[in-house]
Amino acid sequence: MPETISATISPEGSLEILSQHEVNRLRDTSQTGLHEILRRCALAVLNSGNPMDDGLALLETYPDFDIEVQQQDRGVRLKLTSAPAEAFVDGRMIRGIREHLSSVLRDIVYVYNEIQSHDRFDLSTGEGTTNAVFHILRKAGTLKPGLDPSLVVCWGGHSISREEYDYTKHVGYQLGLRDLDICTGCGPGAMKGPMKGANVAHAKQRYRAGRYLGVSEPGIIAAEAPNPIVNELVVMPDIEKRLEAFVRLGHGIIVFPGGVGTAEEILYLLGILLHPDNADMQLPLIFTGPQSAADYFERIDEFLVYTLGESVRSLYRIIVDDPATVARAMRADIDKVSEYRRSRQDAFHFNWRLTIARDFQEPFTPTHEAMASLALRRELPKHELAANLRRAFSGIVAGNVKEQGLRAIEAHGPFRLHADADLMARLDDLLTSFVAQGRMKLTGNYVPCYTLGSAV
Repeated sequence: MPETISATISPEGSLEILSQHEVNRLRDTSQTGLHEILRRCALAVLNSGNPMDDGLALLETYPDFDIEVQQQDRGVRLKLTSAPAEAFVDGRMIRGIREHLSSVLRDIVYVYNEIQSHDRFDLSTGEGTTNAVFHILRKAGTLKPGLDPSLVVCWGGHSISREEYDYTKHVGYQLGLRDLDICTGCGPGAMKGPMKGANVAHAKQRYRAGRYLGVSEPGIIAAEAPNPIVNELVVMPDIEKRLEAFVRLGHGIIVFPGGVGTAEEILYLLGILLHPDNADMQLPLIFTGPQSAADYFERIDEFLVYTLGESVRSLYRIIVDDPATVARAMRADIDKVSEYRRSRQDAFHFNWRLTIARDFQEPFTPTHEAMASLALRRELPKHELAANLRRAFSGIVAGNVKEQGLRAIEAHGPFRLHADADLMARLDDLLTSFVAQGRMKLTGNYVPCYTLGSAV
């Protein structure tokens, strides 16, 4: 058994006072309570630095771990039982981990009280959903109106080779030398590398306001702990709001090699940019990786053109094995974003002008029935096909690393996807290439969580 520590700590930040109702909800172990969500996310945060990306395996490794929120006269305390010893140094919790733990608690409480249980946010509408995303980000303190555009969203896989990981650090370093900040999903791999590189570059440039923003959601947090460099952590209630937070916050996006999760993010963004209302939107997008990843991006590019049309290529650039060129291009493009928003008197800190259709906002629960019913046909409008492909990849991600998906696959077998014959062949080729390149799991042999069949 791994070494554990039991301790009682005070959270960081603005959590000195919680109501008795809030404390009771956090202690409630029933299906309507918040205790299990908090417990799983807290365990992952305390496991920060460990490459394990299997939430179910992590729970089994620490079966006795528990967290209790205690209300005291002078504020809230967190009682931890059988916590991973790596989260402590000489009996004291590492400060960054304590900050992340506090952020998780803050966002779980806020989302439940102010978003999910409050009638001022109509989450069945686009406006209500966007307002909810805005308020969660504002509560977390991530909206900084006084800053010029500088936030580069970095997407990519956690299951990448050492060469690819080092490349993400080189790109992050070049971005940091140009006073650009990093926003990622806050896990390992392509999410950690750019932050490490930028951190070194910011230190060399004496850029002391460096931002390393991690945006996650409970299912991802429970599988992938925030990397230690993250100095701002926000936990969104679901994948769709997390993705919206990225594109509303970011001033440019870089995509590194990844797997189905990265493909999901690409389809999400391109589906939005293909909307007619976003025809003149300035949101630069670059795909990049080392020379060894050239084939990966060629496969992605071919699949995108086949499914979404030749015009989709106008929305992104592919730059291979050249970190400095990537950073120069992104710096120049973000300067154009600044000009674009100034000319329209748009906010720098939140992209209100971007149109996001409901297909990209409605939460998707990847059950066997929902996956089988997805319409994957080329004659669909491009934004609808992109939305359904994103959902398909989202389900595969769940089947790979999320406890709910893992348990569903264990109980009922692999998900079944249906598509037109040609599209099915292209999809199968793309997913097979991900498997061949080892992009589905961080360690071990990959067993597919899906099967493909003809359209119904």
